Amino acid sequence: VVDELARRQGVEFEGAPAEALMARARHLGPDGTILAKPLTMMNLSGFAVSDMTRYFRVAHDDLLVVADDVALPLGRLRARPRGSDGGHRGFRSIIEQLGSAEFSRLRVGVGRGDARRDLADHVLGGFDPEERPQIEEAIGRAADAAEVFVLEGIEAVMNRFNADPLARGE
Repeated sequence: VVDELARRQGVEFEGAPAEALMARARHLGPDGTILAKPLTMMNLSGFAVSDMTRYFRVAHDDLLVVADDVALPLGRLRARPRGSDGGHRGFRSIIEQLGSAEFSRLRVGVGRGDARRDLADHVLGGFDPEERPQIEEAIGRAADAAEVFVLEGIEAVMNRFNADPLARGE
């Protein structure tokens, strides 16, 4: 999703003052937007998020964390303005390092995959060829949602993107 945002903005990733890569999307939002990709393992991503927010003085309500979620069906999006980690170790790490669960999050459903396959292998592996169109469409919608977050806030994201696209006939 962050790569798609960078592609849309025509920006390249570079080193950051944290264990992350960052890109400055100067034309996204009134003051520009920093796109960041932690280089740590997902379970330790809170260190990079915390370092970036402190260094750039990003208020928690200006932060949107995008993550995959096996609890959501493939391609489904769910945005929230705050909340628990929901069993997601990346969110747990971010909450621990920020000392707060008061930040927006956008979960992108990747489903649980084949029940015979180890869940970790599913999350760390690639998508099956028949899943690619659905996940690519979800990445595009998630990037759209991130742009709406920057311009209009989390409430607008929830109103537009939390509904099941199949239920709306998309």
